[in-house]
Amino acid sequence: MHIRSHQDRPARRRGLAFAATAATLALTLTGVASASAAPKAPDTPKGKANGTSVEINLVTVNDFHGRIEQSGTAAGIARLSTAVNQLRAENPNTVFAAAGDMIGASTFTSFIQEDVPTIEALNAAGLDVSSVGNHEFDKGFDDLTDRVMPLADWEYLGANVYDRVSGDPALPEYWIAKFQGIRVGFVGAVTDELPSLVSPTGIEDITVGSPVDAANRVADQLSDGRSNNGEADIVIMLVHEGAATSSVESATDPTTRFGDIVLNANDNIDAIVSGHTHLAYNHVIDGRPVISSGQYGERFSNMEITYDRRSKSITSMENTLYTMATEVNAAGTVTAWLTEPDPAIVPIVAEATEVANELGNVIIGDTSAALNRAQRPGTVNGAPAPVENRGGESTLGNFVADVQLWALNEDGTRSVDITFMNPGGLRADINAGDTTYRETANVQSFANTLVTLNMTGAQIKGVLEEQWQPAGASRPFLKLGVNEALTYTYDPTAPQGSHILDIYLDGVPLDPAATYSVGANSFLAGGGDSFFTFREGTGKADSGKIDLEAMVDYFTVFGSVEPDYAQRAVGVDLVSIVGDQVTVNLSSLDFSTTEPKAGTVAVSFDGVQLASAPVDATFPDPSTFDEIGRATVTFTLPAGATSESEFVITTPTGTVSTFTLGGAL
Repeated sequence: MHIRSHQDRPARRRGLAFAATAATLALTLTGVASASAAPKAPDTPKGKANGTSVEINLVTVNDFHGRIEQSGTAAGIARLSTAVNQLRAENPNTVFAAAGDMIGASTFTSFIQEDVPTIEALNAAGLDVSSVGNHEFDKGFDDLTDRVMPLADWEYLGANVYDRVSGDPALPEYWIAKFQGIRVGFVGAVTDELPSLVSPTGIEDITVGSPVDAANRVADQLSDGRSNNGEADIVIMLVHEGAATSSVESATDPTTRFGDIVLNANDNIDAIVSGHTHLAYNHVIDGRPVISSGQYGERFSNMEITYDRRSKSITSMENTLYTMATEVNAAGTVTAWLTEPDPAIVPIVAEATEVANELGNVIIGDTSAALNRAQRPGTVNGAPAPVENRGGESTLGNFVADVQLWALNEDGTRSVDITFMNPGGLRADINAGDTTYRETANVQSFANTLVTLNMTGAQIKGVLEEQWQPAGASRPFLKLGVNEALTYTYDPTAPQGSHILDIYLDGVPLDPAATYSVGANSFLAGGGDSFFTFREGTGKADSGKIDLEAMVDYFTVFGSVEPDYAQRAVGVDLVSIVGDQVTVNLSSLDFSTTEPKAGTVAVSFDGVQLASAPVDATFPDPSTFDEIGRATVTFTLPAGATSESEFVITTPTGTVSTFTLGGAL
């Protein structure tokens, strides 16, 4: 599938309007070329030109995440390199650019070698420039500047990243390519959510400002007519921030971070290349291209820009979004690709794979049934298919929390009561059967350490409330994995800050005033993913144990693992109390993938079943996040029941949860 957006227009920066149309068009790239990347300093000597017009190709990707090998619909860097080289062969006036997260959250082949294979492969593919993404900071700012950037042949940009002490820019702000006298300027920025997305201790020397304010400032500088400060004829914004859905309405929602960027980027910015949310979209908004190529090298964009040297204006910009997998069968297997692998890249990937296989194919245990991340209905390559749902409870998230509780208690430095796992830290499932080092490493690829801290019951409740993310967040809800002893109920219909109802630890109500020992990975314990209440914890101690190490140790000790099919969080919406008849809507009674379904749910009091009901296992509206497995139960209020009386929810899959009627009585 190729999705094309098109506009013919004078340059936006000159204050004139663009005319825009959108169409779909099938194009085929032919031949294998080995042309080198466009030079970074002098003009490219030859390129497409027609009289006073110069034609420039801007090839873009985002959120590559070290997917150097072909896997599923991810084509791999060798096929992607061929596509880029074919466009370079057609027009040497070609720039290969990216919108961040080229490394980090990588598959095992790259992760186990600290993403060096990805950097080497992108160097060979001729990547010219990229904004930094949040994952470029996974190992800290110093790792980015002292290791990653020296290894990368491309320029990393971050105009909104500042030195905490001086306030000066801490990263390069822009980069310029020159083609036949035309200067194309790239301004890079990263989401200002960065402090909540990476370990805060790794970025304590920098601050992160508004992406659009920084981009406007630099775009104005590049457009002020002063040749001594980086003048550019065309300005492209590379920003690691994106829309929550692929619709134009989402991209222009003024209440979101990305909407703020799109609506407030000034007229000196001619196009916005985005990422972060892993979605593919190809918009023209107010005459300006606003694009994203999805994720993992599954797609790339080719923006054809025509610039008239006589009028000093852009006369057209036309973007086509290419899908690398051109044919996918009913089983989801790719049967045809847009390009063949680049023979110059194949050996790099082969060597990296050989090293990773040697390190990763060691069997460390076995799993009786799959440990999965949550899913929801979505689309893959335009066809309906389940996609990852970070807002759903998962057997894998709960299992990792259990592992970390065990590992911290085995360490012996502190007895830990509760552990949490963030869903964004789960990057792959664990299949049934033999479990290898590679599989476990693919699950947790960030090398976070395990941290303990003291928190009150009230603070723990605050953490659970923060699963409902702040307004404008790209993912409105993030479901935490929790250890087996922690169960809680929540009201999905309640307002922000009032969702959590009853919390139990080993069957005992959590005391808001009591202090508990809590464990989490270093990212989450530092307030990552906007779980800021963690920062209120005291007595924080880093165990020094890497999360992957904890997982490997667990399999080594126990050998075999079985998924727990009990839900640790259950939705309870008290519909009504009429006389002695109570009606409640229950939800989150089922997991969302291959796990057995609850079938029925019962409500009991003092060991006596009051009522039961069938459980609807179909997927609800995706906006409800974690509500799969729904039932309505009506029961008679037992004599003598009070607002503090405990009603127990049970299912055949092992769920045991407790709720009270609170102030309803």
